[in-house]
Amino acid sequence: MLSYASKRILIGIVTLLAASILVFAVLEVVPGDPARLMLGMNATEDAVRTLQEQMGLNQPLVVRYLRWLGGLLTGDLGRSYTYSVPVISLIIERVAVSLPLALISLILSTAIAIPVGLFSAARRGTFCDTVTMGVAQVGVAIPNFWFALLLVYVFAVTLRLVPAGGFPGWNTGLWPGLKSLILPSVALALPQAAILARVTRSALLDVLGEDYIRTARAKGLTHRKVLYGHALRNALIPVLTILGLQFAFLLAGTIIIENVFYLPGLGRLVFQAITQRDLIVVEGVVMVLVAAVIFVNLLVDLSYAIIDPRLRSRS
Repeated sequence: MLSYASKRILIGIVTLLAASILVFAVLEVVPGDPARLMLGMNATEDAVRTLQEQMGLNQPLVVRYLRWLGGLLTGDLGRSYTYSVPVISLIIERVAVSLPLALISLILSTAIAIPVGLFSAARRGTFCDTVTMGVAQVGVAIPNFWFALLLVYVFAVTLRLVPAGGFPGWNTGLWPGLKSLILPSVALALPQAAILARVTRSALLDVLGEDYIRTARAKGLTHRKVLYGHALRNALIPVLTILGLQFAFLLAGTIIIENVFYLPGLGRLVFQAITQRDLIVVEGVVMVLVAAVIFVNLLVDLSYAIIDPRLRSRS
């Protein structure tokens, strides 16, 4: 197990290093001079050059990358050109919104999808299976931003049960903060639950056709025991793969939802930083998100080895 984990950690480190090179290179070739954008188009050349020196933009590309990489290793992500505060403080402030939103959405999605997938797989080919998967297909097809607007209209505007948008901050209390995340969590979770339910059903049906399942049935085990005791665990590997991808999406891909609900999360921060040409913020946030995705994938890989010990022996 230790050898398996060490290899996965090494792969994660190499991936993170490659991602840092790619992120830095892509953002550096984006047109536009941050110094000129900050000072305005009417700024003099001397003022622009002075600000470029202060920001280190006049140094060679390799030097700037190595300085930036060294800062990443020490937790110093630089200083925002727009907000004039350390980038790490901006990220910590915004991740306090994005991380709970992603976790709540993932928990809700899993709580819905796994039982639905089990229900549908246990009734394969029946009317209930057809209806369930039809509803799931509709859930996959519905854009989450449209669904978010529908939720706002029904539960915030019409019924007035929850706020339509905004985030009061955790210092106002746990419930006010969670209440403001209910609608965005549901808007994110239901489309993801539809995807996960279909994957769960497909994985279970593949496992239910295996020889050891027929052997378990021949021994007289009930359908419920076969499904929950034997099939479910062996069907978890593709389900965990999708869960890892969904968490990465929920953490990094919520720009539209955060803008719909005016949530001060990481997605909205990246969107604002791009429009303001605040490259140092974009680089910092993207690298934090990449590191989070790599860490989640590492946890998923380790869970594979726990579920299926054969993977440890192969490594």
